[in-house]
Amino acid sequence: MRRDNVTWVHEFILMGLSSDRQTQAGLFVLFGAAYLLTLLGNGLILLLIVLDARLHLPMYFFLCNLSLVDICYTSSGVPQMLVHFLLEEKTISFARCGAQHFFSLALGGTEFLLLAAMAYDRYVAVCDPLRYMVVMSPRLCVALAAISWLVGLVNSAVETAVTMRLPTCGHNVLNHVACETLALTLALVQLACVDITLNQAIIVASSVMVLLVPCCLVSLSYILIVAAILQIHSTQGRRKAFGTCASHLTVVSMSYGMALFTYMQPQTMASAEQDKVIVLFYAVVTPMLNPLIYSLRNKDVKAALIRVLMRSSEVKH
Repeated sequence: MRRDNVTWVHEFILMGLSSDRQTQAGLFVLFGAAYLLTLLGNGLILLLIVLDARLHLPMYFFLCNLSLVDICYTSSGVPQMLVHFLLEEKTISFARCGAQHFFSLALGGTEFLLLAAMAYDRYVAVCDPLRYMVVMSPRLCVALAAISWLVGLVNSAVETAVTMRLPTCGHNVLNHVACETLALTLALVQLACVDITLNQAIIVASSVMVLLVPCCLVSLSYILIVAAILQIHSTQGRRKAFGTCASHLTVVSMSYGMALFTYMQPQTMASAEQDKVIVLFYAVVTPMLNPLIYSLRNKDVKAALIRVLMRSSEVKH
């Protein structure tokens, strides 16, 4: 097909969650509150880790990166979503949609890789505790975090480039709430009026690189962790060892569970409403719950919060 005969659109129309004005107003309040909680919770985690020297450990270095990813992820799409709740015509420019798509894929991929790095950190902490600080050296931690960010960015750049180049022959209505995640990629591929073989191959390669490989590494880490915990004779020792992994395991189960469900489900069974739920889960729910999970289940974080509050109280007096 000649380029002159192919049509590229300048903007997309997003169908959103509802056309009812009262429902949209309620959704604006609900998701606005969730967005503020996400910023507050993850911002507080970042602040505590920076201010409290006792949290300057490998585990909290990765948690700091994870909180930064969550703040950036939710900020890449939720503000636009909130604006659309107040507008009757929910349009988004081609460039803004592409940028939103890029950041959501980059940050989502980075989060999966960071969770794999955190799983390795927990493996060393449980299986080789005496050499923990030697193995998880600052250089290794920085390298693992840098690789996570770099792979996430490169993977997203490639996938976004080949997806957004697709002409849609004038079709610009997307039954979605935002230009995020795999759901948007598949929607754009379905609208395309050219050969999409390359896109399908890249989607598969991307799934393997940022989801399947990290998922296998996390699974291997926890198989070894469970084997090590079962060799501990005392019940208290087992409970303490498992406690060091509980928060991370909860977050991993949420993130990888939904991702595997999304990628492995046959697209013939997927629905637009289901895709919207997936987008909202990653953009709103997960970033909001992550700091709650790590703070409520982590004695060190709660103790750091108390110390910071006492310190600030002493300064005022």
